[in-house]
Amino acid sequence: MSIWWSLHLRREAASVPLARRLLIGTMETAGVDPDVSYDLSVALSEACANAVEHGGAGTPGGAPGGYRVTAYLDGEKCRIEVTDSGPGFPGTSLHGCPAPRPAATETDEHGRGLCLIEELADHVQLGNKPGRGGGAVISFDKILKWREGAPLMMPLLTA
Repeated sequence: MSIWWSLHLRREAASVPLARRLLIGTMETAGVDPDVSYDLSVALSEACANAVEHGGAGTPGGAPGGYRVTAYLDGEKCRIEVTDSGPGFPGTSLHGCPAPRPAATETDEHGRGLCLIEELADHVQLGNKPGRGGGAVISFDKILKWREGAPLMMPLLTA
């Protein structure tokens, strides 16, 4: 059994905890280990905060625009993708490596989110959406640990 969901959210600060709570609730219901759930929820919060801050211009009427969050829980892995319509990552293609960026320090106000995501996830990919609309794409995944008797894992254990 697998679970996936996708949200289209407005680029507003209030959308970040909404996405985080949905992810935590999904993983808790499925039986994912709380430590893994926490790591992924922090990484998701950072990715969403980046989309809110850097995700592109709003609509002509002043609305802030949107971004998309998609999460997949399937067997041993959770994969999360956050896409926006902003300028994208400089020097990056969808399947290429990003340009080197200076490491953030403890006192920096900005620039720690991507580093934090890289620390919390097992694999991170940064890229840009192809085409005229553009936008940034960040996807990350983590191998899951399950609580004993986890509902999502039950069919796999009895097969």
